[in-house]
Amino acid sequence: MVAPPDNDVLWARALHFSHSGSPALTGVSLGVREGEILAVTGPRGAGKTTLLQCLSGQLLPDRGGEVWFNSAPVHTMGALVRERLRRDRFGWIDPEPVLVPELNVWENTALPLMLRGTGRRPAKTAAHEWLDRLDVGQLARKRPHTLTMAERQRVAIARALVHAPDVVFADEPTATLHRADRAHVLRTLTAAARSHAITVVLATHDSEVSALADRTVSLLDGRRVTTVHLPAGPADPNDPKDPKETEGRAACSVSV
Repeated sequence: MVAPPDNDVLWARALHFSHSGSPALTGVSLGVREGEILAVTGPRGAGKTTLLQCLSGQLLPDRGGEVWFNSAPVHTMGALVRERLRRDRFGWIDPEPVLVPELNVWENTALPLMLRGTGRRPAKTAAHEWLDRLDVGQLARKRPHTLTMAERQRVAIARALVHAPDVVFADEPTATLHRADRAHVLRTLTAAARSHAITVVLATHDSEVSALADRTVSLLDGRRVTTVHLPAGPADPNDPKDPKETEGRAACSVSV
């Protein structure tokens, strides 16, 4: 077992994972640098969510796969240690917001801080700051069932950021939002990450979302792939198709 490079906050090697016997990841390796925004792209079913769950310690990889966080081997940690790691050092954003219905908006946002033992007053102050940044500060005393889907997702994102985690894992975080809401939330998420040196691992199949990332890793059928653009052949003057259309087809995906 070899420790990862010092400049990688997350590092994974040879990740394999199957759901009920069906392969979801097949030998995926990658490194994520501190403060980087990494987009994991690919079609639905490519293994993006499973990869984020393995990197965050929610799932343990099969067949000797390794996941390291700040040079600590996540794959050898016990369940309670991994749970504490996720609570204290990671943030998670689901495609659809999951809020505690009995708590109001600021209490939902402050939950990670209060679970760490932060006092009610400083936790409330931090929650209000993040809710204001996401333009939902006026909803702080409302209950989740009174909010729109877009408002609930902004609260969920504030909750993921409130405790200044080292890494935020965002699984299709704007899937349920309209275009205008999507743009605002993404700008807030990326700006917060850069200003607070938070690493973001973002799963998406949306090219507009992945364009905001520093780097992109593509998955296809549970494998990392690289798109190779091949040189276009000589144009056929008798072919009525647009040359750009022909050139666009001169690409293939190669597993790495």
